[in-house]
Amino acid sequence: MNRMHWVIGGLAAMVTAQVSAETSYVYADVLESTPLYRLVEIEVPREQCWEEEVAVDNYPRRQSNTPVVVSTIIGGAIGNALGHKKSNQRVGAVLGAVLGHSIGRDIMRQNSGSAVRGYEVVQRCETAYERHQEERLVGYEVTYLYNGQQYNVRIDSDPGEQIQVRVNIQPVL
Repeated sequence: MNRMHWVIGGLAAMVTAQVSAETSYVYADVLESTPLYRLVEIEVPREQCWEEEVAVDNYPRRQSNTPVVVSTIIGGAIGNALGHKKSNQRVGAVLGAVLGHSIGRDIMRQNSGSAVRGYEVVQRCETAYERHQEERLVGYEVTYLYNGQQYNVRIDSDPGEQIQVRVNIQPVL
């Protein structure tokens, strides 16, 4: 039981100490308020556009693969006809088809190269980032005088000529 009395007495003393503590707010004179800056890098997106000439077909048309297919078949038939034995006919057909395909492709390229071309102006755009550095205000280093002593604190805004200070008065037990 004796131990229990000590514990209850200790808790009562702590509660009494907290209850008897007083908090008040007073104003202290500001001696100096220095702004604090930090250098920050800023990226600003900017769209850059320019005009460019590009070649275009004046008469766009869809190209057919018929000449390539026909020349491949004709080449294969000629190669088959030139062979005397069955194996020679197969080899001749394959070689003729490859040669015919190549000829057909060359004809297609030649025809598409003769198309009348023109030029058209198109606009091209891309995003560029401009970078620059600037100083940003991050707070104030304030020196103030309270009860004959100087104190320093870092705060977000300039307090002016006076700063509000919280004073806690608590008995020492």
